[in-house]
Amino acid sequence: MKFNPYLNFNGNCEEAFKLYEKVLGGKIAFIGRYKDMPGEHGMAPDSVMHVTLTAGDQTLQGADVPPAQYNVPKGSAVALHIKDVKDAERIFAGLSEGGSIDMPLQETFWAQRYGMFRDRFGTPWMINCEKPQ
Repeated sequence: MKFNPYLNFNGNCEEAFKLYEKVLGGKIAFIGRYKDMPGEHGMAPDSVMHVTLTAGDQTLQGADVPPAQYNVPKGSAVALHIKDVKDAERIFAGLSEGGSIDMPLQETFWAQRYGMFRDRFGTPWMINCEKPQ
């Protein structure tokens, strides 16, 4: 079994996933659009019906959802566990740019670096770079 986050967006899914692809060093493996979906769906034709990004052996997926169904994410976050401090700093800076920082990336009693933010698309993230055991 494998878990992977599935993120909902309010019309900016493609822009978000292009940023995630760049910053996380991943690859958009699939992007499907509502215009290719049969039937009536009430979405702009170029809106993203489904996208899959792979980074190493990890997967992140998402879609644009109808505005009436979109809610700003609350009570959850995408948690990244990163081994290298420089990578943690680069990823934190790249994903948090234009967003809001809840906790700056800093050393904690459990981590070399830990920080929390909401990216400019509204997705909450936690970056954790654990101390060596």
